[in-house]
Amino acid sequence: MTIMRLAAVPALLIAGLSGAQAQGLAQGAKEGAARGENAAGPLGAVVGGAIGAAVGTANGLLGIDRRERFRIYALAERRPSFAYAGTVRAGAVLPENGVVYYDVPSEFALSGYNYTIVNDHPVLVDPRTRRIVEVID
Repeated sequence: MTIMRLAAVPALLIAGLSGAQAQGLAQGAKEGAARGENAAGPLGAVVGGAIGAAVGTANGLLGIDRRERFRIYALAERRPSFAYAGTVRAGAVLPENGVVYYDVPSEFALSGYNYTIVNDHPVLVDPRTRRIVEVID
């Protein structure tokens, strides 16, 4: 019964997350489950998956290792900053006009996303919805 409850944790976490957070969660859960299973069998997989999901969500799309490199890259490009009246946060939708979006270099492995600078903060954006998926601070 306890194993079943632990197995449900990643699914419940996914339900309340944005697409970007869910991707970090899914990758973290997958890696955590594999490491846990190698170390402690099926129960280790369940526990490792839940812990990996939490860590993956916290790291976002870029993860810890690429996040700082991307922030440095985006700021070094000296792109103009869009003045946004709202709070710059994941989930905010940028206006249709006035925002310039840029391709994310392939070295960051984020196909399907663009970036821009909003109120001097680099942000990753889903170009189909103009929704901020991650603020890079």
